[in-house]
Amino acid sequence: MNTIVIGSGLSGLMAAYISRKRGDDVTLLTAGAGTLAQNSGGIDVLAFGEGKVPLKSPREGIKKLPNNHPYKKIGMEHIENAVTEFLAVMKEYGLPYRGSLEEIISVPTAIGTLKPTSFVPLSLDGSPIFNAKKIIVVGIERLKDFYGDILADNLSKILTDAEFQNITVDLLMPSYRDVTTIDVARFLEVKDNINKLIYALEPYTNSDTVFLIPQILGVKDDGMYRKITEELKAPVIETTCLPPSVNGMRIERIMRRALSDIGVNYSENAKVLRGVTDKGKVNAVVVRATARDVKYEGDKFILATGGFYGGGLTLESFNSPHEIIFRLPVWIPEGKENWANTKLFSDTPQGFATAGILTDNTLRPLDKHGNVLYKNLFVIGRNLGGYDFCFEHSGNGVALASAYHAAMQSVEEDG
Repeated sequence: MNTIVIGSGLSGLMAAYISRKRGDDVTLLTAGAGTLAQNSGGIDVLAFGEGKVPLKSPREGIKKLPNNHPYKKIGMEHIENAVTEFLAVMKEYGLPYRGSLEEIISVPTAIGTLKPTSFVPLSLDGSPIFNAKKIIVVGIERLKDFYGDILADNLSKILTDAEFQNITVDLLMPSYRDVTTIDVARFLEVKDNINKLIYALEPYTNSDTVFLIPQILGVKDDGMYRKITEELKAPVIETTCLPPSVNGMRIERIMRRALSDIGVNYSENAKVLRGVTDKGKVNAVVVRATARDVKYEGDKFILATGGFYGGGLTLESFNSPHEIIFRLPVWIPEGKENWANTKLFSDTPQGFATAGILTDNTLRPLDKHGNVLYKNLFVIGRNLGGYDFCFEHSGNGVALASAYHAAMQSVEEDG
């Protein structure tokens, strides 16, 4: 089967990976870098239930979701399989994760809050801070958007038994401007620069110390995390940070390597303009190229172009939201009063955030009467409607699970 995947965020990369593993010839069309650079690196499956009630178990929370939620259409088996496949490829390429569908893991953020998630790379696992007697918050000279004093002040209100100390390390980076976490991560990967950080932290190490640092331990895998924890013999925890996200870049690099290794065809800078359809079937998509538009034909198409933020959905007027390639209808709550809550951080989802394409149980798009529009087109990730990923903390979980579910679907033969 010739499968065309449109979009290179986490859901698109995962759909291409699973499709190829099951034997399809796969082409991934991407117009840009995707959104993984804005991704924390944690896999949020489900952290909050109705009324913003914190969940103890994502699995139990999924059972209570309404039937129109993507997870209910996907099913627990494919949710589990999706997570298993993702964890396996991350481990194979040097970025092992920990976590389960039975518990919530807390990840410290750069502003001193605790982010609930389900699966994290080892460097983001915040578990050690709950038993720490002393927490050293490590800033980097000239690193922007990381303020250790704010982090320590806020986190100390949660971890009242721990002593906090702020330090700033000068890595002597050859730069005359403020630097980002990616600048620092790449600098530490050169030669033995990671030793500069290790030497700076050694005087503060004892058996009860935990270090909190920005996401700076390289953009490839967890090699630097293993080195620094082995050398210091103390827990070192990366916080989430403002974009760009080093952990998101680690995932993207690994997924792209994995796709290349198993033979997925890449077409980059390929902006898909429209679909070529006939009698309820997608025959091809048209891609803008330098000299002339190019047509990509396929047997199966997986749409992973993102929501309003990612540009896959558009709202030219409040009465006519639609998807940009196939002009698929987009569901949005009826009535302007239901589009948004007056309180940003409320105990109910934001109406606009639940907007998206409605599908059948195989993730094929439906029209307003509930009929399948195209039998060989499957919708995944933030293109989907019926859930508020920010409210639920379910974004990466839905991305992986819907990608796996769509990739495993067969296409009806013409009869």
